Amino acid sequence: MFETRVVDSTDKAAFYRELGEQLQALLSGETDAIANAANTSALLFHLMPDLNWAGFYLMRDGELVLGPFQGKPACVRIPVGRGVCGTAVERRSSVLVADVHAFPGHIACDAASRSELVVPLIKDGAVIGVIDLDSPHEGRFDALDQDGIEAVAAIYLSASEVSRG
Repeated sequence: MFETRVVDSTDKAAFYRELGEQLQALLSGETDAIANAANTSALLFHLMPDLNWAGFYLMRDGELVLGPFQGKPACVRIPVGRGVCGTAVERRSSVLVADVHAFPGHIACDAASRSELVVPLIKDGAVIGVIDLDSPHEGRFDALDQDGIEAVAAIYLSASEVSRG
């Protein structure tokens, strides 16, 4: 049975190293993309401070569709190019938003969210989805968080047998 270890979040570099180690142990031996997304979401939600949503949107027939997550119910479908998630897919790069109310076209699934970090999942040149993190605190995410979640995405992709949606 896997048990999470509390991680000191005051040193972000150390936090993300430990988070990565825990995630690799959690996903070890499992290749199912949905199961791994569910466990990745849970680990992020429970270990990262100041989140109100952590989860995946997966590409299905040219749009993002809600995948495994932790938090309040969320928007089910997001077109490519819309909101922070759709913008990350369109740009094929991470999008860090300090204040979602200042982001043109932000999709408010939870009115309490103030900042957001979205990292695209790219496998064999195709965007297969995104990892989406929301916080009720403006400015919650920074470049260290972006680097850390990009590493989380790489661990997830390496462990999971994913297909293009």
